[in-house]
Amino acid sequence: MLSASAHVGQVVTILIMAVALGMDALSLGVGIGMKGIRLRDMLRISTVIGFFHILMPLLGMFTGHYMSSLLGYVTTYFAGGLLILLGGHMVYSSFKGDGVQVLDHRSPLGLLLFALGVSVDSFSVGVSLGMFQSDLVLSVLAFGFCGGAMAMLGLLLGRKVSRNLGDYGEAVGGAILLAFGFMFMF
Repeated sequence: MLSASAHVGQVVTILIMAVALGMDALSLGVGIGMKGIRLRDMLRISTVIGFFHILMPLLGMFTGHYMSSLLGYVTTYFAGGLLILLGGHMVYSSFKGDGVQVLDHRSPLGLLLFALGVSVDSFSVGVSLGMFQSDLVLSVLAFGFCGGAMAMLGLLLGRKVSRNLGDYGEAVGGAILLAFGFMFMF
């Protein structure tokens, strides 16, 4: 049984981790928001990201300690690769004009890949939390809420910035995703 001060410390630690994991969603939401996005799509994206911020640490917690050393590197490269793919596609389509949008955030595949790319780092955190006896419900709910809320904030900010950048908004948003993808990879 945890003492009151230990419980408060655990809650604060979980909230700090939730905000830190949500920073990716915020930053990458700005990149997607720069494409120009409707409020309905913003709600859908932030909800899916919130769900993945619950699912991924939960899966990580259940995966266990023996897999963490192998999957820690794989998930980072996978997330980086997804973000490079999405960012490269956004930059390419911004200069090419209106073409076929294979990884559009409005398509189920594009939304899934974006949410997975933003949330995959929480899998590794979940593996780490699984080794400790942290509060499972509090952890995944805090991660989900922060991920979804920060994604929504990023999408709103990106949409606002995109109005000022005009046609270059999608290219700038793609460059942001590319930069984060390369940061994950290297």
